[in-house]
Amino acid sequence: MSFTQHDYPDVNPQEFLRKPLLERIRILSNHWVEHGFGTPSMVAVLYITKVTVLYILGGVVVATVTSGLPAFWHVSQWWNEPIVYQKLILWTVLLEAMGLGGSWGPLAGKVKPMTGGIQFWLRRGTIRLRPWTWVPFTAGNRRGWPDIVLYAALLVSLAVALVAPGVPTDSLLDRLPHNTSGLVNPALMVAPIVLLILVGLRDKTIFLAARGEQYLPAMVFFTVLGFTDMIVALKLLIVVVWVGAGISKIGRHFARVIPPMTSNSPTLAKLPAFKRAMYRAPGRDLRPSRLAEFMAHVLGTGVEVLAPLVLLFSHNKPLTVAAVVLMLGLHLYIISAFPLAVPLEWNVLFSFATVFLFLGFPAWEGYAVGDMSSPWLTAGIVAALLFFPILGSFRPDKVSFLPSMRQYSGNWACSVWAFAPGAEAKLDRVHRPAHNQIDQFIAFGYDPEWAAVIMNLPATFRSMHTQGRGLISVLLKHLPDIDARTVREGEWVCNSLIGWNFGDGHLHDERMIAAVQEQVGFEPGELVVAWAESQAWGSPVQHYKLIDAALGVVETGTWRVDDVAEAQPWLPDGPVPTTVTWSRFRDGRGAMA
Repeated sequence: MSFTQHDYPDVNPQEFLRKPLLERIRILSNHWVEHGFGTPSMVAVLYITKVTVLYILGGVVVATVTSGLPAFWHVSQWWNEPIVYQKLILWTVLLEAMGLGGSWGPLAGKVKPMTGGIQFWLRRGTIRLRPWTWVPFTAGNRRGWPDIVLYAALLVSLAVALVAPGVPTDSLLDRLPHNTSGLVNPALMVAPIVLLILVGLRDKTIFLAARGEQYLPAMVFFTVLGFTDMIVALKLLIVVVWVGAGISKIGRHFARVIPPMTSNSPTLAKLPAFKRAMYRAPGRDLRPSRLAEFMAHVLGTGVEVLAPLVLLFSHNKPLTVAAVVLMLGLHLYIISAFPLAVPLEWNVLFSFATVFLFLGFPAWEGYAVGDMSSPWLTAGIVAALLFFPILGSFRPDKVSFLPSMRQYSGNWACSVWAFAPGAEAKLDRVHRPAHNQIDQFIAFGYDPEWAAVIMNLPATFRSMHTQGRGLISVLLKHLPDIDARTVREGEWVCNSLIGWNFGDGHLHDERMIAAVQEQVGFEPGELVVAWAESQAWGSPVQHYKLIDAALGVVETGTWRVDDVAEAQPWLPDGPVPTTVTWSRFRDGRGAMA
């Protein structure tokens, strides 16, 4: 891996681009085994610098200076101060809401500019996606002055709460009588809470980018709970996030996440043998090896479910410390892998939260689940925290995979977009502060032909996961000219259109495509999208939609998860079987040339 140069596949770009789609996927998926996306090492350094300087150092400095605490290098004097934890959460929400956290930079398809978020959300006319059409005063799919004012007010309200000095509370002083820094003023938390909800009702993208499903409950706890109840509620929150994510990884999907994520890790650049060991037979069979299955279901799922439960209920210090070490190891591995959604800040915060909550305020010092002021309060908080994960697991069409707590489980809604020759350029008609990713790479200095080769990698990455094989199969069955089309990974396209994505296909479903079509005006057949919903609990299938930008949904159907889990990324045995449940075409097999 070069520090400044992309690790290109060993192909002639002109010849490669003339090959059939499945042959391109075969070549690139085997290239991915050892090289991943091939990003220059300087990109990893860029992310490390951003996280270290902007997020960690910036957050700690702001939290300590504004709270009257010793300088940031005196870690022992502030690491267990409650106001520091509160302000680090506010700092995280502020950066995430600006687009400076997850889904930032080249690994999220943002090359020039590297920041989406705020550049889209403070601009009139950009696409916004309301979560529910029945909510009054949210009609339309373009951003207007009300949206900009609400979003700007949210950022200001977060900043005000962040820089304001703490205030003492009786419940805090009862437990920590020598505390002098206090807590974030609960009155200052009301505005961020209300504004985040209002902004989210107008545009779900911003709510999800701010990770409202996790940080909004924390801000509510800061506002309404006494100190001990607040600490225990924060423990319940983080454990629900961990355990929910762990349980969601049970199934056929997650083991297919581990190999391509490991292959993309710059930390393992000098260990190609370890990367190859993630697959059964690199070059021929890219299903996960036994080692990958072990990493997925023992080191991943097992640790993410059992260790948090130990942390929540253990009164034994050595056992608690061991569980803390396991969780720190899990988050460090994710950080070191630089997954394409790049949730680095989230993993750093959860690493700090693990130490702060379970060693700073351990159960044996009066911060156990049973120490909440009322069992009814405990039951109510648990029920509220579990509502969306349970609903979203049974009805993934109703809830984003983020509130469903399926972080990086491999079980996502997703899409693959197929443009007729030249049609991708029509996306330039969409009002946005960015261009298509291939144009961003070229503007950054990439040769146009190599940029075109690289832009085949995201769709290949998708095909290395279960859903991608189903999506490609659907396109193959309906597009006889698929080899001449420009095939793009939907999440990357979405990033260039609305400024953010984090693996949530609900942000690039038929409603978002309709918003794009309103500005672009594709002709029938020019843009065809295969879109899939997450697998629901208890269901052996995934549901898909075939969407023509000009015509809307033209087919719905299902495929069996077992079939896509066993297929190779390049589908050497042909498209996986699908069952059509509705079709615009009489026989359900209409071609869309």
